[in-house]
Amino acid sequence: MDLQLKAKRALVTGASKGIGRAIAFGLAAEGCDVAICAREAAGVAATVTELKACGVNAYGASVDVAEPQALESFVKDAAAALGGLDIVVCNASAFAHGASKEAFRAAFDVDLMHTRNACEAALPWLERSGAGAIVAISSISGSEDYGYDGVSYGTMKAALFFYVKSLARHVAGKGIRANVVSPGTTLFDGGFWDRVRLNDPKSFAANVAANPLGRMGRPEEIADAVVFLASPRASFISGTNLVVDGTLTMRVQG
Repeated sequence: MDLQLKAKRALVTGASKGIGRAIAFGLAAEGCDVAICAREAAGVAATVTELKACGVNAYGASVDVAEPQALESFVKDAAAALGGLDIVVCNASAFAHGASKEAFRAAFDVDLMHTRNACEAALPWLERSGAGAIVAISSISGSEDYGYDGVSYGTMKAALFFYVKSLARHVAGKGIRANVVSPGTTLFDGGFWDRVRLNDPKSFAANVAANPLGRMGRPEEIADAVVFLASPRASFISGTNLVVDGTLTMRVQG
């Protein structure tokens, strides 16, 4: 299937590793020019070099997405470097845990407000695109309670559902779509579940066993869903939450 993404221009936050990195390379594989950001400059630079080796234009910057002005500047610089924007993927997360004020603030500033701020900053370019698409990365933790330790993370991931649904309805008339992708447990080197695997093998095994497929997801499997939703082939899909969890969750979405 041709996803009709060749020469589209995409921005991905939190894209130097894990799911964000897989999304950036998934878009590049379809012919998208890609702008990425993350906090670690070395990781950004290495990823940009690899993206350019895919034969696409790539731009990157070290950005703390919790800083609104820095994020807005990155969006503007990315649009200038790529000649516009057609796709925005908000992936960065604080991965905050616990119920402390500090955890809630971090989750609010990064998971929720960075999504809002990036989308608002990108809207002028997305309106001119003719095929503008926004994808926010949430989590199954936003719709199921996995323990009080994750309450700050889950609360802000849940807030993304409402924000993106409302945004989708608001920008539909401007030719822009907005959707959410909610990954389940996803395993990659250096990621959260990789650390659990190394430090708490019993808990890791229990979480693997909880999924009827008998494994955790791979970043590329999440990225494939994101790339499709960002593409013109998903032109009548907007305001939805796509769960990519290998049947881990038990609820029935209505």
